[in-house]
Amino acid sequence: MSARREDHSVSFVPMQVDHVPAIGSMDRRNYEFAWTDGIFRDCVKAGYICPLLMIDKEIVGYGVLQIGADEAHLLNLCIDEPWQRQGLARTLLEHLVAESVRHGAHVMFLEVRPSNTRAVALYQQSGFNEIGLRRNYYDAKGGREDALVMARYLSPE
Repeated sequence: MSARREDHSVSFVPMQVDHVPAIGSMDRRNYEFAWTDGIFRDCVKAGYICPLLMIDKEIVGYGVLQIGADEAHLLNLCIDEPWQRQGLARTLLEHLVAESVRHGAHVMFLEVRPSNTRAVALYQQSGFNEIGLRRNYYDAKGGREDALVMARYLSPE
């Protein structure tokens, strides 16, 4: 089943603990090595910025952003499969960048699997640069996978 963004209202709402079962389900549908519901609950309870991307009243994606001092760390970003390839990941990413700036961050960091070429391309096109490599960072079939560490310097708009 494929869904379309045209003629629909896009909005953001903060993730609440009662959203976690639906978000955990979405994460498991879209990622082989998904986060547990407990990790999402802990992020909400810790006060991380966790926007849900809504199309009309349907949750179609989410992000998890941690901010400390003047740095932001993008921990998770997901668009549910029926809604992918419509620019929604970029919309959500730019919302998270704006939230980072609003909270005083000067730089945003993230880790991404090199095998996730679509995500790597999105981040590069959005102004992120590779600044390092974390060896054996992610679980992977048959072992571990490295993570590219990327950063984008932020300036107040």
